[in-house]
Amino acid sequence: MRTMSAAVARRTALAAQGFGRRRPAVTTRRTVLDVLARTQLLQIDSVSAVVRAHYAPVFSRIGGYDRALLDDAAWRHRARTPRRLVEYWAHEAALIPVEDWPLFRWRMTQYAHGRWAGMRRVLERNPTLGADILDVLTEVGPANATEVEKHLELEKPRPRGSWWDLTDTKTICEQLFAAGTVSVSHRSGFTRYYDLAERVIPPELHAHAVPQAEAVRELVRRAATALGVATEPDLRDYYRMQRKQTEPAIAELVDAGELIPVAVEGWDRPGYLRAGAPAPRRIEGAALLCPFDPLVFCRPRAERMFGFHYRIEIYTPEAKRVHGYYVFPFLLDGQLVGRVDLRAERAAGRLRVPAAFAEAGHATPYTAAALAGALRELADWLELDEVVLGDRGDLMPELAQMSVRGSGFELGP
Repeated sequence: MRTMSAAVARRTALAAQGFGRRRPAVTTRRTVLDVLARTQLLQIDSVSAVVRAHYAPVFSRIGGYDRALLDDAAWRHRARTPRRLVEYWAHEAALIPVEDWPLFRWRMTQYAHGRWAGMRRVLERNPTLGADILDVLTEVGPANATEVEKHLELEKPRPRGSWWDLTDTKTICEQLFAAGTVSVSHRSGFTRYYDLAERVIPPELHAHAVPQAEAVRELVRRAATALGVATEPDLRDYYRMQRKQTEPAIAELVDAGELIPVAVEGWDRPGYLRAGAPAPRRIEGAALLCPFDPLVFCRPRAERMFGFHYRIEIYTPEAKRVHGYYVFPFLLDGQLVGRVDLRAERAAGRLRVPAAFAEAGHATPYTAAALAGALRELADWLELDEVVLGDRGDLMPELAQMSVRGSGFELGP
């Protein structure tokens, strides 16, 4: 078995994710989609404390770009610029390349009778609601759950006992989405507009059936491409698969020479290197990573790869939070060197930084200066005029000094 140092494994993983590359002088639709060619997916999350989660990884890799480029690729279809991304349950809710949609047919089949127990109870309580929703979408086209509810009330009076609760309607819309019967045509704000899947997915892809074993093998291949070098649990987690699925797929890809077993220094289980994955001699540059960035969304991998113990604290009571509400890991020259609590106050035009902490050995002027540049770049991309500093964390004193030196930072109240 080949051996690999921990440092080489880190650089391989970072290169696979698109870090360490020269930032493009101009960003285009193709530039944005090139990020997807590396990450394979973008997780979607409702938290908007700074920016929606699917936008942030693209910024972390290519710098400031027009978010409309991603919106158009995911939620707008034209003859000259067809839809390139679609929503589905990949690593949680995610944007995936539209051509990957058939690879999840097996998951859609599994979800046909309810993705979770609460959803199944709603199906049992409202056995005809799914068909009624499909009738509405067939007739009126893309609609959000509230609009579907209104059409249902027009067609049939709301029964006593609230048979078509808004929550039930939304739940069944989500059930139809999980089953692949409907898809997401577009979003307004963050609201999903559902439509029949055959009107969202190109016909040749909608009709294409991929056997489960073949689909899982392809998803493992894509996960390996995105991760560079990974353990079996890493590969399994990327698309939320099961060990009984991924182990046979990994064995087949090893036999085919597409995955190379490696022993990585400090890892307690075998790794698998994607054949042809580059291992640059160095990774340079700085990037703020949102909590749902594909580089860190598998927390055990982030800890094994970078020695970075990370937990999101959104649901932790404020008094018990260690680092903050919405904390971005800070990547610098191939290492996770800090974590920064961030908040975009759009009405006031401010990027607020309540806290900034360094990892052990990285509370240095160099780290602070790089972080200052990254914060200013983020504020500019979000069209926020000011960066306002709080007072928590060992990187704050140096950042505060930069406010005195005219960097455009301000000290908060």
